[in-house]
Amino acid sequence: MRKGVKPRGRWEIIYDILRETAEEEKAGEGTAKKTRIMQGAYLDWRNFQRHFEFLLDGGFIDCPEGEDCYYLTEEGINLLKQLGEVNDILKRPTTPSKNSFGRQV
Repeated sequence: MRKGVKPRGRWEIIYDILRETAEEEKAGEGTAKKTRIMQGAYLDWRNFQRHFEFLLDGGFIDCPEGEDCYYLTEEGINLLKQLGEVNDILKRPTTPSKNSFGRQV
């Protein structure tokens, strides 16, 4: 692991895959290729395949019949928005709070 880089959790990896798929859709012709999504999400092939298959099986990402390009479904767009909100909340700076005894937590 690279020094100073925190490992990502499952939801962060899924968020990165969805985000990258959406960005590739905008940049391309409405669809994205697996390799570009994988590279943009900074994943190795094995980890990418595991999470990508979850998204395909869950109906968050789809592929036109007989093609090798992908796009976000309505459910995928909704999940991307929800995970983006969680990401924003968790990255907000926090201020120390005090417990009921007046001590900082």
